[in-house]
Amino acid sequence: MPPPDVPDLTDLVADARRGTPAAQAALFEATYGQLRRIAHALMRRERRDDSLEPTELVHDAWLKLVDQTRVAWTDRAHFLNIAGRAMRQVLVDRSRRRGAIKRLAGADRVTFSDGAGHGAAERVDVLDLDQALERFSLLDPRAARVVEARVFGGLTVREVAHVLDVSTRTVELDWTTGRRWLARELKGQRDGS
Repeated sequence: MPPPDVPDLTDLVADARRGTPAAQAALFEATYGQLRRIAHALMRRERRDDSLEPTELVHDAWLKLVDQTRVAWTDRAHFLNIAGRAMRQVLVDRSRRRGAIKRLAGADRVTFSDGAGHGAAERVDVLDLDQALERFSLLDPRAARVVEARVFGGLTVREVAHVLDVSTRTVELDWTTGRRWLARELKGQRDGS
């Protein structure tokens, strides 16, 4: 169930999935605020002199979304999950393009929290987070998808459970496991372990 301030987008997502430009524009307008909040949460406390703005991140991710004709957007939660993945790809691609020098300077950092703004937020290098999440997906693919959906998609536990077709308790356990594993992994990278 969507939060009270977010309409149910199932019909709009279905229409946009069929590729009609008017429906895609309506979906963008209906989800823009939430996508921007997710982008803002990801980028909170990033260096302001050299950063991508949340609005730019949303627009770049949107271009990836409308280009994904093979992806089945079945409802709001699925759409936001895919949008989160697109934002992750934009941030990772951008960070890779910027190169090693700027990466060492810490310019490409995102806030690692649950995307919805809950829990302690930690600034991490987007490439380090992406690589750690890729390694984690080899150990526990479902938990890695839970982390990606929560961090990059801003989905609630209930929404992730719906998208992955598992119980909320499973999502909570995977979320706890994933956060702990990633925290240890990212701390080891910072400490040079």
